Amino acid sequence: MPTKLFVGGIPFRTTEEELEQHFAEAGEVVSVFIPKDRETQRPRGFAFVEMTDDAAADKAIEMFDQTEMGGRQIVVNKARPMQER
Repeated sequence: MPTKLFVGGIPFRTTEEELEQHFAEAGEVVSVFIPKDRETQRPRGFAFVEMTDDAAADKAIEMFDQTEMGGRQIVVNKARPMQER
């Protein structure tokens, strides 16, 4: 079952393809999503990366959490379900 990761602090110029290549070092990537601001359509500085399973997700967290990407320190952890507003 795929496991979704939250990746915070990514450089604003990062593309989904770059994130997919970066996280592929830890295992197979199912999908990448970089949310954009509704009004400006600019990236919001975080992303969701879906890995094939828990093992790949855990390896990605171990490899990339608190590391540098494009001059910024990123945070990687398992995504929590969205809360109701």
